[in-house]
Amino acid sequence: MRKTVAIVVLSALLTVLQWRLWVADGGVAHTSRLKAQAAVAAAELQTLRVRNASLEAEVQDLNSGKAAIESRARVAMGMIRPEETFYLVVE
Repeated sequence: MRKTVAIVVLSALLTVLQWRLWVADGGVAHTSRLKAQAAVAAAELQTLRVRNASLEAEVQDLNSGKAAIESRARVAMGMIRPEETFYLVVE
């Protein structure tokens, strides 16, 4: 009788420990999900780093001289110099 009770108790304990290992927070499944989230975040971070480097280069270009500012004004606002003639070609 004692042997049977001991086996049942140990089996229950083993089941609880296995459940904690595989399913509960901090277990294998949870760790796997966290690794996947970390990989996604790392990829997004790399994309943002590339974008920030591009923006930083653009800021440096705008701070360095008039040519970049003039180019942006021509594209964004249609700036024309006083000695230039503007032609609009419509298809």
